Amino acid sequence: MAQQPITLIGGGLVGALLAQQLAQRGFAVEVFEKRPDPRRAGFLGGRSINLALAERGLQALRHAGLADDVLQRAVMMRGRMVHNHDGHSGLQRYGVDDSEVIWSVSRGALNMLLLDAAEAAGVNFHFGQSLAAADFDRQRIRLVDHVGIEREQSVGLLIGADGAGSALRAAINAHTPLGERIEALGHGYKELEIPPAAELPAAVLQLSGGRDQFALEPHALHIWPRGGYMCIALPNTEGSFTVTLFLPGQGAAPSFATLPDASAAAAFFSEQFPGLLSLIPRFTEDFEQNPVGTLSTLYLERWHLDGRALLLGDAAHAIVPFHGQGMNCGFEDTVVLASLLAEAPEDSAEVFAEFQRVRQPNADAIACMALENYVEMRDSVADPHYLAKRELGALLATRIPSHYMARYRMVTFTHLPYAYALERGRAQDQLLEQLLRENPSVASIDIDAAAQLFASTLPPLPALRHG
Repeated sequence: MAQQPITLIGGGLVGALLAQQLAQRGFAVEVFEKRPDPRRAGFLGGRSINLALAERGLQALRHAGLADDVLQRAVMMRGRMVHNHDGHSGLQRYGVDDSEVIWSVSRGALNMLLLDAAEAAGVNFHFGQSLAAADFDRQRIRLVDHVGIEREQSVGLLIGADGAGSALRAAINAHTPLGERIEALGHGYKELEIPPAAELPAAVLQLSGGRDQFALEPHALHIWPRGGYMCIALPNTEGSFTVTLFLPGQGAAPSFATLPDASAAAAFFSEQFPGLLSLIPRFTEDFEQNPVGTLSTLYLERWHLDGRALLLGDAAHAIVPFHGQGMNCGFEDTVVLASLLAEAPEDSAEVFAEFQRVRQPNADAIACMALENYVEMRDSVADPHYLAKRELGALLATRIPSHYMARYRMVTFTHLPYAYALERGRAQDQLLEQLLRENPSVASIDIDAAAQLFASTLPPLPALRHG
């Protein structure tokens, strides 16, 4: 029996990777993408130009046979380089060693690589085509191109991978309400750029700790935590860094509302981020030209319309970026969905229901952890109590790896479900807090007794942790 054709709305990262996996499994796949083809028109900005690729995303790329190609275009990040207000900095590793790192990848370069791979697998892309409406009963959609010309198109199974502002989600919601809830963070972001070292004065570079073509240490995600707000910087392969300022949108200083122009922003940087401003020679242009992005979390009660249409990735569960897991979670979605469809290609209603059953608790869990990680990044990384918990956790991870693994490592370097990582992390944190209440100094804690407490209180971690 012939498989149902599949119509995908959205040819971004998640849409392109899903399309390739479905085509590899023999499905006829058509993709409609509102933006022009980035391989011909150039990648359009407006969103973060680089992203953090972790084990879950890498595993999905391995399924697609693309991991090695992507890693050749990525920069390794060993941990957080924390820049304190006094000018001192220090590296907080993400994992135990260089086997546990994350990778900074260019959104545009990755998207183009995935488009090439999907086309090679037989996917048919239609660029410059926005979804205007969907008639789910007739299995037809209405599309509009960049000059406003409309046309109708018959479709197969409809799958929406068209991001947080999903047009397909809006169409489904108009047909049958999805129980949509959007929770705004109240904080926004603005992107700036540190150019490659060759474009900066030698005197500036001597103070920055950079190496080779990079103005800063290249193998780290840099954080300037300031309690309630922060700056971060991620490396790009050509030697630049994408800097992102996160601030409350409104309210008393500091907020974007209190930085009306680049002059006020430069004075704020000089005071709060010593040494960073001199690394951003185009600060005035960047600050004035780049928009303030918004940050929200999307929750849906339902991700699908029976067996006719389904949402995945940010279209179903957009999250804030502070755990670097939005793309990784979306990539994990593609592996689950492609496998389910391959197993039961004629039962889309059951496949869609099972996909939501499996993935929704995990999407909710990473949404929660991403919000918590914002507080950790902007406040806790320089907090003595946080550092003591981190130190104690590292000792326990070495002593009893069968019973303790930091939540960040579970999320970033394993395939354990997000929901498990959230629950296990909370249980572990309660025990760490108990130990530090009794002995605030890690040096005075009996590690053998602490290990026994964990081993007697918590079940062992699942044996299968890494890919």
